[in-house]
Amino acid sequence: MKSFQAAMSSILLLTASVLANAQAAAPSAVVVHPANQSRNLLNTEYLAAAQAGRRIVAVGEHGTVALSDDSGKTWHQAHSVPTSAELTDVYFVDANNGWAVGHWGTILKTTDGGNNWTSLRSDTQVDQPLFSVRFLNSNDGFAVGLWSLMLKTNDGGATWNTVHLPVPEGAKRADRNLFSIFSASGEPLFITAERGLIYRSNDNGTTWDPIASGYSGSLWCGTVLANGTILVGGLRGSVYRSLDKGATWSRIDSGTTSSITSLVQLPNHVVIGTALDGIVITSEDGGSTFKMRQDKDRQAYTSAVSLKNGRQLLVGSHGLQVFN
Repeated sequence: MKSFQAAMSSILLLTASVLANAQAAAPSAVVVHPANQSRNLLNTEYLAAAQAGRRIVAVGEHGTVALSDDSGKTWHQAHSVPTSAELTDVYFVDANNGWAVGHWGTILKTTDGGNNWTSLRSDTQVDQPLFSVRFLNSNDGFAVGLWSLMLKTNDGGATWNTVHLPVPEGAKRADRNLFSIFSASGEPLFITAERGLIYRSNDNGTTWDPIASGYSGSLWCGTVLANGTILVGGLRGSVYRSLDKGATWSRIDSGTTSSITSLVQLPNHVVIGTALDGIVITSEDGGSTFKMRQDKDRQAYTSAVSLKNGRQLLVGSHGLQVFN
C-alpha cells in the first residue's frame, strides 16, 4: 500500500504523519493543478463513492473522479476536475448535483452527474483537509474536517460560513477532528469525531450538542438505518449502536479489531461495513450482531455502495471491486 501521505491522506487512514504535516503551514507558492487522466483507473486508490441517480461516482487520489453507468462493470474518468488534491468524500442530492471535498480545504461541485466539476473553495496556505460532506437539499449543506473545521452553505456552495461547535464537557476548546457527517430523511444530523465524541443536531445544523459514546478512540463513520437505529464505527473494530436517536450508546461486537471505515444499509436491510485489512462485516439484525469475512489480499476498504441484484461496490487502496 502506498504511504498515507501520498495516497490515503484521509479520515479513513488517519495517522500521526498526516496530522503533523497538516499542522505545518504550506508555502505560499503552492499551486493546485487540475487532475491528470489516470493510466490505470481501476487500480487508483479511492476514498469514497456515491450514487448519482443510476451512475456511481468514486473519488480519490490526485483529484481522480471515476464514473460508472453500468453498475461498476466499466468505468471512465470525469472530463474536467480542477484540482489534483486528494478527494476524501462525495455526495449527491440527485442525478446531476453533487459535491466533493478533500485536502487543502477543497470543495468541488458538479451539475452534470460528475462529468465536469468547478471549484467552490480551497485554501493552499494550510492543508486543513475536509473529510466529509452532506447536503440536506440542493442549497443547504455542510463540510467537516480537521481541527473541528465545519463549514455551512445555504446557497448550494457558492458561499461557505464557518460554524463554531460547542466545547465538549471537560475540554478547553472544540478542537476534535470531525470525520463523518450523516443523517437520514427526517432524522437528526450526526458527526463522528475523535475520542468517541458524536455531535448531534435536531434543527438541521443550526445548533449542535456533543454526546459521549462511551468510547475513547476515534469514530470514523456512521449511518442511520431505515428503522431509525444509528450505528457508528471506528478504530480497532469499534461499533456503537443507539436506539434513541443518539441519546445513549451501547458497544456491539463487530467480530474484528480492524478499524471500521464505512457502514451502509443495503436495500434488503442487511448492514454492510468495510474496514482495513480487507475486512467486510455484515449484519442481518439491524446491527445487533455482525459476521466478518476477510479477503485474501487484505487491502484497505474505505467505502461501499449498494448495486443492483444485491451486489456491492467496495472501494479503497485496491481500487474498484464489485462483490456479491
